Amino acid sequence: MTTVPALAIEDLRVEYPQADGGVLAAVDGVSLTIAPGEIHAVVGESGAGKTTVANALIGLIENPGRVAGGTMRIGGALLDPATGRGDGVQLGRDIGVIFQDPMTSLNPLFTIESQLTETMRFHLGLSQVEARARALELLKAVGIPEPERRLQSYPHQLSGGQRQRVVIAAALSCNPKLLVADEPTTALDVSIQAQILALIKDLARTRGLGVMLVTHNMGVVAETAHSVTVMLRGKAVEQGPVAQVLRDPQHSYTKALLAAVPRLDRKLTRFAVLTSEKSEAAHAARQAIAGKSPMERTPGDGPLLTVENLTVDYVTRGWLPGSKGRSMRAVDGVSFDIRAGEALGLVGESGCGKTTVASVIAGLVKPTSGRVLYAGETIVGEGAGRASRQASRQALQMIFQDPYASLNPRMRIGAILAEPVLFYRLAGSKAEAAEDAALLLEAVGLERQHAKRFPFAFSGGQRQRISIARALGARPRLLICDEPTSSLDVSVQAQILNLIKDLRDSTGLTLLLISHDLAVVRQMCDRVAVMQAGRIVEIEAGETLFETPRHPYTRELLSLVPRIDRIAIA
Repeated sequence: MTTVPALAIEDLRVEYPQADGGVLAAVDGVSLTIAPGEIHAVVGESGAGKTTVANALIGLIENPGRVAGGTMRIGGALLDPATGRGDGVQLGRDIGVIFQDPMTSLNPLFTIESQLTETMRFHLGLSQVEARARALELLKAVGIPEPERRLQSYPHQLSGGQRQRVVIAAALSCNPKLLVADEPTTALDVSIQAQILALIKDLARTRGLGVMLVTHNMGVVAETAHSVTVMLRGKAVEQGPVAQVLRDPQHSYTKALLAAVPRLDRKLTRFAVLTSEKSEAAHAARQAIAGKSPMERTPGDGPLLTVENLTVDYVTRGWLPGSKGRSMRAVDGVSFDIRAGEALGLVGESGCGKTTVASVIAGLVKPTSGRVLYAGETIVGEGAGRASRQASRQALQMIFQDPYASLNPRMRIGAILAEPVLFYRLAGSKAEAAEDAALLLEAVGLERQHAKRFPFAFSGGQRQRISIARALGARPRLLICDEPTSSLDVSVQAQILNLIKDLRDSTGLTLLLISHDLAVVRQMCDRVAVMQAGRIVEIEAGETLFETPRHPYTRELLSLVPRIDRIAIA
């Protein structure tokens, strides 16, 4: 008996009209089939059309875009491309969706409980008590700490990784037939990523759940997926079983993607990139930016940044008048320093306090105790003066984890990039600042004409490149990177990391890199600090830590990193 596919896409074409009267084919003739219980990965660089395929499937292609051709079927039922519905198939019940950006997937005005229970009550007819009990089970299943308390939290009260886990719980809440997962583990550390991927694999195996996994993490593809489609400029350039494609790639682009994957087993001087006219232009722009930088190397061996006994407590108010709030210690006595020109990696699971430390250094969070010194001057904590803080503003720049939330949706990209250049008087005129903005766009692999667009017109990976360009525009001496490449595909990630390496070599740029991608940390960092539950449990030279980790938690993290040589399913 022939099994009906969970998903069948044939010759899909998605078009967007252009201002000059032409048509852009964001997806051009893509076909793929996913059997019940199969996990099918769709990979490719940012803008290749991966998410557009997913959006077409769930009816999220907005005007003036349109599905211009092809068919899509869920369990044999033909879908209406305008609504994502078919005969007996409903989005939300039969098709679960995990979006790339968790903050824009969750309503900031409602608690986690109300957002999880609403769908279950509507589609499954559960009572409020039954829906709440299931929501609690889902939060436990996806690894949310203190799930009973988190049910009453709002999205802004959770870390980026915790918000992504809530989105995953919502997608699984109605036991869907097909799961469309657009970068489902982008914001997760390796330990929680392993739990989520194990959960998805278990659901696919035990419930016959078909999964379309859109990802740029080739290690996740190797350890999770049965089959894979490689996309480039809207077309499927290679397709087949994971073992076949990863071990014996046929297309040059697939080979380039695999070569760009950061290695965990040894440190490389540079990342492999796909050579093209565009990448050559980007390299020239990076050299121009480095040449225009006013930064100088700091003489001597003293630390550029010092963090002393940093403690941060968050106090929540009680729900009832007169009731006491509760205090949570997010950072507990953290101390470290970074020398000029050094790259320090800060790693650990989601919620361990990494981003809170970065936010204190950047002046965005006030610590309970402790202080931060820049070039010997206190800039945060007791003794910090307004003058010292103002003097460090340009020197300390931050790349945030969520690119969309950190870009003003009402400003064009050119204005966003020119703003710090003008504010810090790094250009003599608006025209010169606009040229700087154009160079910054080219440096991160985008095009000059993108300066006229608004943030919503870009993919998640492209928005992250814009965020990196804005931080570099201020010509910082210390760059605080909070998951700077988490939403980038491996080819673009290689370009961005090479850019940061070039700037370090030419200007002595100092780096604090917060990341859950331990392979990236090994390639980029001189020293690595490992955080767990608000404390640093190990800090060591990078190569020493990766070769001979001392702390059990460090060894556990390294063992959980997805590796491209681990083909999980034959």
